[in-house]
Amino acid sequence: MSYFNVRVYGLLINANEEVLVSDEEEYGFRFSKFPGGGLELGEGLIDGLKREFMEECNAEIEVLSHFYTTDFFEKSSFNDSQVISVYYIVRELVPLKLAFKTKIFDFDAEGEILQAFRWVAIRDLDINEITFKTDKTVVKLLKQSYL
Repeated sequence: MSYFNVRVYGLLINANEEVLVSDEEEYGFRFSKFPGGGLELGEGLIDGLKREFMEECNAEIEVLSHFYTTDFFEKSSFNDSQVISVYYIVRELVPLKLAFKTKIFDFDAEGEILQAFRWVAIRDLDINEITFKTDKTVVKLLKQSYL
């Protein structure tokens, strides 16, 4: 293991107790996760999360509270780094203008990098449909917190 990979994610939960999930495909690898991504050098967690939401969702957000930080070892699925992920509860400052999907991996486009968004009821979140180990932990914690 040669370096740490710090990532930051937002749990955007609507009035129906649904959380926003991002379905993505990069170079043939499909995964479902919460919106967010890698921190850039010199960037704070909150600023990084706001940038990621602008890049992924074209949305301004407010960070409400810390939810979870990785507390176990996780190797990246993409390189040799050790992943440390920080999750925050967030809310949008204006309603999202995204084409929400109801089925997993329902992409509108074709190409090497694809993304689609779904609202998923927290009670219906399927841990097997969420790809990464830390996100699966967050699904368990969300279910405990909201159900």
